[in-house]
Amino acid sequence: MTFVDPLSVMLLVAGMSTLLLAIYALMSVRSKKGLANLAVPMFAFGLFNFISGFLMSFAWPMPGAYNILFGDAQLVLGLLMLMGGYMVYKNMDLKILTVFGFFFGIYLAVEAAAIPAFGLESGINFLPAFGLYVFAALSALFSPLVYVGSKNQKYAYYFLFALLIITTFLLFFIGYTSIYEHLGSPP
Repeated sequence: MTFVDPLSVMLLVAGMSTLLLAIYALMSVRSKKGLANLAVPMFAFGLFNFISGFLMSFAWPMPGAYNILFGDAQLVLGLLMLMGGYMVYKNMDLKILTVFGFFFGIYLAVEAAAIPAFGLESGINFLPAFGLYVFAALSALFSPLVYVGSKNQKYAYYFLFALLIITTFLLFFIGYTSIYEHLGSPP
């Protein structure tokens, strides 16, 4: 059986997902009008992330550390986005989802610490991969801030937006680099 590596498209959809979350954060602070329009893309990206993360976590033929490093994170992102898409569609309060986001952030922080500790990335790939996990962890860890205190809530949304945009940029950078490298590899 031929091995097909869908990692590039997984990275790009994860980038589109974090961009969508950044747009949600920005729209939440500027105008709550139109937030329901984000429900379907949030659900669709969540479904893709969930399925691809699930398959990678349980059937990826690469070494186990990479299944955990990327597959499990993609799976959890997918679950959170599926729930978020449904909650946005039903006009529900996302406060509880940020609690789960916080725990996801701890998971991502542990993964970020593991990258240099176990040499999971090195050379030219180290900085983007490590940065991705650091900023993704910070985005998730700080997500509950948007619901703490109404006085500075607007700044919390802008801070979260900035973290998510940096995460998005790193995902797109790694994803587009991956596409280029995969296209250049021998058939």
